[in-house]
Amino acid sequence: MKIVLFRPRPHKETIGLQNVMICEPLELEYISANVEPFGHKTVIVDMILEKRPVSFFLEKHRPDVVGITGYISHVNIIKDYAKQVKAYDPSIKVIVGGVHAEVNPQDFEDPAIDDIIRANGLRTFLSILEGMEHSGQEQKPEGVYQKGGQCPIKETSFTYRFPDRDKVKKYRKYYYYMFHRNCSLIKTSFGCPYNCKFCFCRQVTDDQYFARDLDNIIEELKTIPETEIYIVDDDFLFRADRLLKFCDLLEQNGISKKYLVYGRADFIAANEPVIKRLKEVGLRAVIVGLESCSSNDLENYNKRTQVATNEQAVRILQKYDIECYGTFILGLDWTRADFRALGRWIKKLGLIFVNLQPLTPLRGTEMYEQYRNDFIIREDEYEKWDLAHLVVKPSRISVRKYYWYTMVLYYWITANPKSWWYMVKKYGLHDTLKLTAGAFKVNIQYFKKLL
Repeated sequence: MKIVLFRPRPHKETIGLQNVMICEPLELEYISANVEPFGHKTVIVDMILEKRPVSFFLEKHRPDVVGITGYISHVNIIKDYAKQVKAYDPSIKVIVGGVHAEVNPQDFEDPAIDDIIRANGLRTFLSILEGMEHSGQEQKPEGVYQKGGQCPIKETSFTYRFPDRDKVKKYRKYYYYMFHRNCSLIKTSFGCPYNCKFCFCRQVTDDQYFARDLDNIIEELKTIPETEIYIVDDDFLFRADRLLKFCDLLEQNGISKKYLVYGRADFIAANEPVIKRLKEVGLRAVIVGLESCSSNDLENYNKRTQVATNEQAVRILQKYDIECYGTFILGLDWTRADFRALGRWIKKLGLIFVNLQPLTPLRGTEMYEQYRNDFIIREDEYEKWDLAHLVVKPSRISVRKYYWYTMVLYYWITANPKSWWYMVKKYGLHDTLKLTAGAFKVNIQYFKKLL
């Protein structure tokens, strides 16, 4: 069968990180790699980068199946794509998947969508194709969402073929994350061993955490031509013994690359020798969920760490010249004083790159019911559930002031001569200007919200 796989372009209302990062559609590359050995032909269309409409690709490839993946902010876009597919040819089967579909599959219920994958994506996708080839087989695979049905037990191992990165060959030069240009993605573990109240990760894997075999990861790295590698595990810095063995295997196999990873502050603070060793084999940057400069906030989020631990982690990364991308949650009960306190703390730590997110109680997290009655955005306005819009009414200041203080905080940290000169010296004028232009576009979106 002929299969077209779409990665959707964000809605114009979504405050877009795609202005400072566009990463490869790893999940679609996995689908392609694992269905083509069964005689199917796949095409991946990255609509973030394409200027032509969905109809163009339907006419060009005339598929039997269309697959679409995305996050919560893409739900309405995905439904629109599905309607366009059915308008073109009602016989084309439309399959939808992704992390949001696995946790909240009911959000994708639509006459134009035939199957919603809620568990074990690759295996379920293959089962759907097999059922299509045996037209008399009416029963849907167990991983497909059925209203009122039970979700099957999710896989706790990953033994699939490596992603088919050649399928996005024409796009690869455009994939980047901040200053990590021509960046390739790899996933080495699934789920998260922690349980922060605001986090969606554990719901995707039914509270399970499991990791791939290290030798298998090394073999995949050997197939990746790019030097910049973004390890997209929910938490890569876990288990010191495994990380040290990973470092040894990289050296033994002569793999020389640069890595961007996610990691917790408490692991970094408690494992300086591991961080030093990772630096020796190419660790370039860590995205760290620092979340807050308030011990009360950290406790309320069930973060299981302390402000002093955060500070120690940042110092360790700076000691080994590893960039720290700090992520922070802005409280819904904050006043101007709280925004200023966070700004002073970030400046004291010497952080340049930060992501500031208003607390967003996603459906499926522990905080959802706590704030549900205070939503100021409808739940079906999915494009605004982007971890940048305010979805809950602030309790002590107006929405307008909240957006204004967020913008001021961003500018205070990053848009000053000292920060700009740091970026120019470390990453060059060209990349600094490119990132600055992207950040400016994001701020324009914030400014519109402010107005």
